Amino acid sequence: MSSAVYLENYLDGLESLPTELERNFKLMRKLDDRAQTAMKSIDSHAKDFMRKLAESGALSEEERKERLEDIKALFGKAKEYSDDKVQLAIQTYELVDKQIRRLDNDLARFEGEIQEKASSTRAKSEEAVAKKGRKKAKDSKVTGKKKKSASSDEETGRGGSTQINANVSLNSSSNAGGQGTKKKKSKFSFGYT
Repeated sequence: MSSAVYLENYLDGLESLPTELERNFKLMRKLDDRAQTAMKSIDSHAKDFMRKLAESGALSEEERKERLEDIKALFGKAKEYSDDKVQLAIQTYELVDKQIRRLDNDLARFEGEIQEKASSTRAKSEEAVAKKGRKKAKDSKVTGKKKKSASSDEETGRGGSTQINANVSLNSSSNAGGQGTKKKKSKFSFGYT
């Protein structure tokens, strides 16, 4: 799979993510507002209940139970809103985490494909270099044989005779005391056929 295909598939999956996230965050905000409203209502009910209890005997037993039940119901509603909000937050997290895991998996597969292609390309280039190396070795063997025969021809002077260059040193004394030694170099060529 090419990088364009991975990217296209990933972007297709991401297309709906912003709208889902926006919807979830709006719902969480609404649930939070409801929970806050319930908490304020609980506070006002609790203050009213405590004030009436302080007014010695202003509430009958039945009215007291009824008010406590109302406060409990408000607490239940606030807890329900908070629980729904937590569940929605968990769903939102899992939604984002799913996309991250998918991206990580796609990246790992893509990197694997790149490494596989690189290693196969490297193997092919090494194979090509090895073939060229064997070809050069064959060429150098043939060239080496040609060079040997060419050097043999040079030794034989191309006409079948061997030329030998020799440097000969001749010593001559200029006086009887052996001072002033001169060296002469001569080049002799002997041709053999």
